[in-house]
Amino acid sequence: MSWLAFLLLAGPVLLAIASIAFSLYLRHRHLDAMLEALKHSRYVHLWGPALGKHGFGGLLLIAKIAGMVTMPRASIRIGELHPEDIKNFPPYLKRLLKIEAVMLAGIAVWGFIAYGLMRLE
Repeated sequence: MSWLAFLLLAGPVLLAIASIAFSLYLRHRHLDAMLEALKHSRYVHLWGPALGKHGFGGLLLIAKIAGMVTMPRASIRIGELHPEDIKNFPPYLKRLLKIEAVMLAGIAVWGFIAYGLMRLE
């Protein structure tokens, strides 16, 4: 295996580790503020207490909230997100969730590219 292939495959793994660490930080420091800001939203009302700060469930909740905040139209359309909540969502939390969403998308894109290039060899 060449060094280029190793770096190509190690990139998504390292980015995934960084994303998990950032998600743990968001869960530990900002989850209560996010849940409070989204208090009228059906998804948070149903799943927030169940997933909350319990291990892997908290990370899933952070990823879902990041998706809902960065792409609110779809979540509003299916009834998971209340329009008033997204309008009043704190900008600093929105910025942090956008960082998380970009990291998750980067992992997926980089992983697909790495897989495709490895299949070509």
